[in-house]
Amino acid sequence: MTGRRTNSSALRALRAHRWFALLSMTRLFGALLAIVLLVAQRVTHEDPLLVLLTAVWTPVSLLVLRRTEAARWAPAVWAVDGLAALGLVLLGGDWRSPFYVFALTTLVLPATSLPWRSAVPWGLGFSGVYGVVALLTKKLPAETLTDTIRLETLATHLFVPVVVTTTLAYSSVLLERLRTARAESERLALQSERQRIAWELHDSAKQRVHAAHLMLSAMDHDGLDAHGQGLLDGALSELRATTADMETSVAELRTPLDGRPVDELLRERATELTLAGVARIDVAGRLPTLPPLVAAHAYRIAAEALTNAVRHARCSRITVTLADAPGGMRLEIADDGVGMPAGGRGGGHGLRSMHGRAETIGAHLHIGPGPGGRGTSVALALPHPGGSP
Repeated sequence: MTGRRTNSSALRALRAHRWFALLSMTRLFGALLAIVLLVAQRVTHEDPLLVLLTAVWTPVSLLVLRRTEAARWAPAVWAVDGLAALGLVLLGGDWRSPFYVFALTTLVLPATSLPWRSAVPWGLGFSGVYGVVALLTKKLPAETLTDTIRLETLATHLFVPVVVTTTLAYSSVLLERLRTARAESERLALQSERQRIAWELHDSAKQRVHAAHLMLSAMDHDGLDAHGQGLLDGALSELRATTADMETSVAELRTPLDGRPVDELLRERATELTLAGVARIDVAGRLPTLPPLVAAHAYRIAAEALTNAVRHARCSRITVTLADAPGGMRLEIADDGVGMPAGGRGGGHGLRSMHGRAETIGAHLHIGPGPGGRGTSVALALPHPGGSP
């Protein structure tokens, strides 16, 4: 349940980050348009004050919404923001105010953050409040209701907020469905590829290794000298270890991630390795929801690093640290063992595979000494998923 809440919160934050860019662009444009119109043609004595209020409120409101993530999700903050913008319309004394476009920008976050059925009423509410503001201004004469052109203009002003809210809400739903469909497509493609590789390992490579083991086992050990006996025993030992590694790889390939968080999977893997080894493994922190392909490769890199540390590092403690920062995400596995030999640990193939996985998902993998120069540290730097729609 905690993992689901974390995923939901991460997705919500991701959507807010994407739509905030639209809010920033439209608000800056609306503020610039209003200021230019007020400077170009002075209408009331309050124009200098309105220019000052706009120049102050625009950066302050955007800064608060950017720095305080909770504010982006608070209806009370949206309401204050909208009332402030409509207050500028009221101070201007004309319902056809240059601040009308500025006021419409306050609908961006409600329309893209609320569920569809709640977003549309929010737009209707905005139109209602704007209608009251229009009645309170000095330039809405009674003949407006009998003049066709004036009436059409007023109706357009009242209807546009509903159109804006509906369009943004619908776009948000479509983008979410597109993201879900793309994630499902990636998951199915990844699962199919994993199954294919598992079949090939099990039906081909594993059977060949097993056959080689049987042939070597059938050799006449008595006809070998001590050196030959040692080489044969070593070869048999390596084949047994290779078979065990293949069985582990096949089992992991046939076990789908099913959209589970990377930190949850790593905690399970840490528990399994702790029972099978002598090292204590601690997992700290969480990562946001990742695309299926990225999550799969990140987990496999971390799982390979954990397995290598347990098998080769002769360590007493392994620490897995997961961190999410605005600049990107970081996953680090550090042990207090003997460190890596000059030629790399585990024969080099595992390390090449880890680097290849990192390159596939656009991540950066660094393998080097652990904290204080002791042991080994495997650090994976992941780009934040918020960078793509």
